[in-house]
Amino acid sequence: MKKLFLSLLAATAFITGMEAQTLNVVTGNITYAFPASRTGIMPYLDGNAVTIMGKTFSLEEITLMYVDNSDVADNNVIVAYGDTVAKVTVAGNIANYVTPTVTNAHASILQSQETGDDTCGEITYTLSGASTNGEFSTEGSYKATIELAGLTLNNPSGAPLNIQNGKRINLSVKKNTENILSDAASGTQKGCIVCKGHLELKGKGALNVYGNAAHGIYAKEYVELKNCTVNVLSAAKDGINCSQYFLMESGSLNISGVQDDGVQVSYKDETDRDEEDTGSITISGGTIGMKITGTAAKGLKAEGGINVTDGTLDIAASGGGKWDADESKTKSSSCISADGDIVIDGGKFTLANSGSGGKGINGNGTLKMNGGCVKISTTGGMFAYTNGTEYPNYTGNTDRLASNCKSSPKGIRTEGDIEINGDTISVSTTGNGAEGIESKALLTINSGTVIVSAYDDAINSSSHMYIKGGDITVVSSDNDGLDSNGNMYISGGVIKAFGTRSPECGIDANEEGGYTVVFTGGTLLAVGGGNSVPSTSESTQPYVSGSMSVSANSEITLKNGSTTLATFTVPSNYSSSSGSQGGGFGPGGQGGFRPGGSGGGSSVLISCAGLTSGSSYTMTSGSSSTTVTATLKGSGGGRW
Repeated sequence: MKKLFLSLLAATAFITGMEAQTLNVVTGNITYAFPASRTGIMPYLDGNAVTIMGKTFSLEEITLMYVDNSDVADNNVIVAYGDTVAKVTVAGNIANYVTPTVTNAHASILQSQETGDDTCGEITYTLSGASTNGEFSTEGSYKATIELAGLTLNNPSGAPLNIQNGKRINLSVKKNTENILSDAASGTQKGCIVCKGHLELKGKGALNVYGNAAHGIYAKEYVELKNCTVNVLSAAKDGINCSQYFLMESGSLNISGVQDDGVQVSYKDETDRDEEDTGSITISGGTIGMKITGTAAKGLKAEGGINVTDGTLDIAASGGGKWDADESKTKSSSCISADGDIVIDGGKFTLANSGSGGKGINGNGTLKMNGGCVKISTTGGMFAYTNGTEYPNYTGNTDRLASNCKSSPKGIRTEGDIEINGDTISVSTTGNGAEGIESKALLTINSGTVIVSAYDDAINSSSHMYIKGGDITVVSSDNDGLDSNGNMYISGGVIKAFGTRSPECGIDANEEGGYTVVFTGGTLLAVGGGNSVPSTSESTQPYVSGSMSVSANSEITLKNGSTTLATFTVPSNYSSSSGSQGGGFGPGGQGGFRPGGSGGGSSVLISCAGLTSGSSYTMTSGSSSTTVTATLKGSGGGRW
């Protein structure tokens, strides 16, 4: 002990006499780096201890003291990993506020309750190196920054990164570094990265996460992502799981190999349901790529709402449906799912779902699409549960199935209203029972380009449907083009709607329920086995209708003498081979008519500006033409 004291005196003299930068005090695998210019008086206590900048060391715990020209920034803790050991360096100004513990390559930091901005400032932990059996954990009550500076860390017994600070944690991924974190399936941790508080992912480096026990990244509160690249390459549960909200401003997020959802956000607790942003997902930039394979799994899943203003989202889901015995209903996968409202103001979306009963966008609230380019495709069949058996591609009689026992694929489906206000939406569905766009309430299209190709109804609303503008092309291969279970109001836009054989329609208002279609503007072509026509004086724009042969890629024109009032090109994916759509007239809706029987034509209806009720016009399709008379209100309404 005497020799150690003399060494200390010598070191002190050296510091005093030279322009050295740092006095290093080593205790095992922990080094305390004190700025030489600030060490001042170092009391030697009873020959057993020494105090440096408020930090007291027993002489027995000091293994080495030396002076060098190194430079350790204030408020910084450096952890360097080797395969079997972790070495910790603590800046001298915070030596009295943090307590490191090192066991092999497991490093734990306990922050003093006195540590905070009002004392020493926010602490930064810089991690680097590699270990196959390592860990970094920290516990405290204050904000902190954790910098990953080229770290490869696997923990076979827990989370390699375990942050028990209950405040904001800035997880900074250093520029031009690749960082790899992984855990073992045998652990009980909630994630490969665990954060008790708020987690902000920043920086311009890359972070690869392998969550083999549970989630890839778990945060008890919100998660924010900016600039950095985060790759969750495996997870036994969700890729990212958090409460409160998920916010992405920029950077890149790639998720694959997960067994459940890509990103799942839940309410912090039941009392937070009415708070702003709680349970929500907000995306204002960056790139998201997901390949979701879990049964009934979701790409983006929010218990609250989802808001996208910009960014690129490429999400593929392939998981099939399942029967949930606890809730007594079928569940299916979806690329985007929200219990609250969904608002899309911009961004580029590519959403593909090949799972049985799978959805592109699925919401229990409203959906408002104000901008962006949205491309959705579903290719899976219907999922059904009957007689205790799950059918991933059910082709039987669906009318015999209770609503809770079947899940049809949908491009877009919401329980609430759908409102489309601009940009481009393209939807394609091919599986049994697959609808393109479905609202269980009101559906309104004000503007934008909407292109839908569906097996079942291309666009369906359980209540009224309003089309006020936009360029709309819809094709159904086995049902209606536009199907409203309430009134259908068409006041603007250019609409081409194609249904199949009778009794299916190009446009179908629920006249059986006492509803009708109302034309007050716009340019409409409807082709199908029949079409709904106005039954009330609300309609102010006449229509013409006739029976004629229609083929893909052909043109349909309507003329008043030599003046062309409207020209339409039939989509290449339209086909009349779904059944006979022949001539003659069979029973229609409430007092109306629809083509039936056998022969050669479809029901063709056109409504556009320039029509005068009672006047005759020439309708041409390919090489055939027919003379039609404009009508403002159908006799008894119903269908033609």
